[in-house]
Amino acid sequence: MSRWACGLKGCDAAFDAVEDAVVHQTTAHERHECQVCGAVVPDGYFAIRHAFDEHTRAEFVRAYDADSDDVRERERIKADIEEIADLDRIVERVDGDV
Repeated sequence: MSRWACGLKGCDAAFDAVEDAVVHQTTAHERHECQVCGAVVPDGYFAIRHAFDEHTRAEFVRAYDADSDDVRERERIKADIEEIADLDRIVERVDGDV
């Protein structure tokens, strides 16, 4: 089974379960300020989800000086996590700090 890397700059943590990786990103790292709207969200998966659920791809590209490869990579990460993860359980764990 492949492990899930944290994926945030400077962190080499890896986990057997995707939920553990997302909880780690949410609780062990600084929050991310959205460069489009200024919202402060957990870094990693939740920052990607915020950017693509709340803003257009064009807004993301402009705000982050990104290109189509950057968008595709983040869309793939988001899709991979959402296909496998129990997002309700992640939220419960983060809210309950379990």
